[in-house]
Amino acid sequence: MKALIIASGQGLRLKKKGDIKPLIPLLGLPILERVILCAREGGIKDFLVVVGYRADEVEAFLEGVSKRRGVRIRTIRNEEWDKENGLSVLKAKKAIGRGRFLLLMGDHLFDPSIVKRLSREKVGEGEIILAIDRRVRGNPWVDMEDVTRVLVEEGRIRAIGKDLDHYNAFDTGIFLCTSGIFAGLEESLKRGDTTLSGGVRAVAEKGRAKAFDIQDAFWIDIDTERAFHKAEGFLMEGVRKATDGPVSRFINRPLSTRITKRLVHRDLSPNQVSLLSFFLALLGALFFLIPGYSGLFLGAILTQMASIIDGCDGEIARLKHMESDFGGWFDAVLDRYADAFLIMGLTIHASRAEDMLPLFLGLLAITGTFMNSYTADKYDGLMRRLLKGRPYLRLGRDVRLFIISIGALTGKVVPLLLLIALLMNGETLRRVWVIYRERY
Repeated sequence: MKALIIASGQGLRLKKKGDIKPLIPLLGLPILERVILCAREGGIKDFLVVVGYRADEVEAFLEGVSKRRGVRIRTIRNEEWDKENGLSVLKAKKAIGRGRFLLLMGDHLFDPSIVKRLSREKVGEGEIILAIDRRVRGNPWVDMEDVTRVLVEEGRIRAIGKDLDHYNAFDTGIFLCTSGIFAGLEESLKRGDTTLSGGVRAVAEKGRAKAFDIQDAFWIDIDTERAFHKAEGFLMEGVRKATDGPVSRFINRPLSTRITKRLVHRDLSPNQVSLLSFFLALLGALFFLIPGYSGLFLGAILTQMASIIDGCDGEIARLKHMESDFGGWFDAVLDRYADAFLIMGLTIHASRAEDMLPLFLGLLAITGTFMNSYTADKYDGLMRRLLKGRPYLRLGRDVRLFIISIGALTGKVVPLLLLIALLMNGETLRRVWVIYRERY
C-alpha cells in the first residue's frame, strides 16, 4: 500500500521555528521525516509526497531520507501550493492510479498503530475511511479553534467542517482512500470549494465516507507553536521506560531527558553516546586506582555521570527512530565492561598488596571470560545463518581451560593470566566488530 502525504504549504504560523514547515526540526528530526517514519512503523514503505513551497529543497531532503531510511519516496509538485489542500491531493491522481492508499498530512504526528489498524479495514470501490477521534471533551492534543469537526452516524460521515455546531468527533487527517476521493474533490471543485473537507463532503453525500475510531491513540496537528511544544512534550514523555528502576525513574531519567533534548540536535548516533557513557565509566574506574579519598570522590562522580548518560543513548534512539537489535546489544556489552572495570577499580583500591599485577590480570581475565560467554549466543547465531553449518573461528571455553591447565602445570600463572585476558577480551571485541559489520 502507498501513502500519499500532503506537504506543500509554507506554514506561516510556525515561521519562528523555520521557513520551510516540513523541514522544521522537532527534537532532532524534521516534522515531515517523523510523519514518514510513523507511517513506516505502521507498515508503509512506499510514499508519494506532494511538495510546493520551496520544492527543490524539500525534494533534496526527501531524497536523503529515502537513502538513509530505506523507503521509496517519490514527489509530485503542486505549483498552486498557496491554495487549499484539496488541490494537492488532486495533483496525485495520476501517480496514485487505482487501488487503496493512505492519505496523510505532512504536519500531523500519530501513533503508528492507527495506520496499522486502518490499513486492515475493508474499503469498497469509491469509498473512503477517515480516522476519527471521538474524544471531543477535554482533548489535550486538539486546538479547538482550528480542528476539523465531524458528525458521524452509524459509522458513516454525515457532516464535516471547521464550523460545525453539532459534531461528535474530530478529523485526524488520516484517511484510507480509493479513487473515490478524487471524484469527490473534482465534484467539490465544481462547487468552488478546493478544500479536502469539501471533497470528503461530496463523498459523504453519496454515503461512501466511513469513519474509523482511533480510540485512545495519540495524534496531533502541528500547526502552531503551542502544538509544536505539546508534541515535544509527548515525545519526551515517551522515552521513559516501564522497566526503569527507582534510581533511573527518580534521579537519572529527569536529568538524562534534559541532556537528550540537547543532544538530539547534534549529529550523534546512539552508539556514539553508548561509547561516551562507557568512557566516563572507564575514567571513573581509573580514578578509583588513585590512593586516598580524592580518587574515590572523582570516580564516584564520573560513575553516576556515566549512569545518567547511559539513559541518553536509548532516548535518542527512540526519538530519532534509530533503534536496532545491534544497538541494544552493543550497549549491553559496553555496560558489562563498564561494570567490570568499576568493580575492578574499587577492588584494587581496597587492596593493600605490594604486587597488584596478578590481581589486576586475574580480574581482567574474569571480565574477558564473562564477556566471552555473554557474546557467544548472538555471534554463534550469526555464524550459523551465514555459514549454514560450516566450521568458523571461535575462541571459547575449550581454549580458556586449556590455557589454565598449561598455566597450572608450568607454574607460569601470571603470563597465562595475561594470555587469557588478552585472548578473551580480544575475542569479544572481534565478535562485536563482526556483528557490527554484518548488520551495517
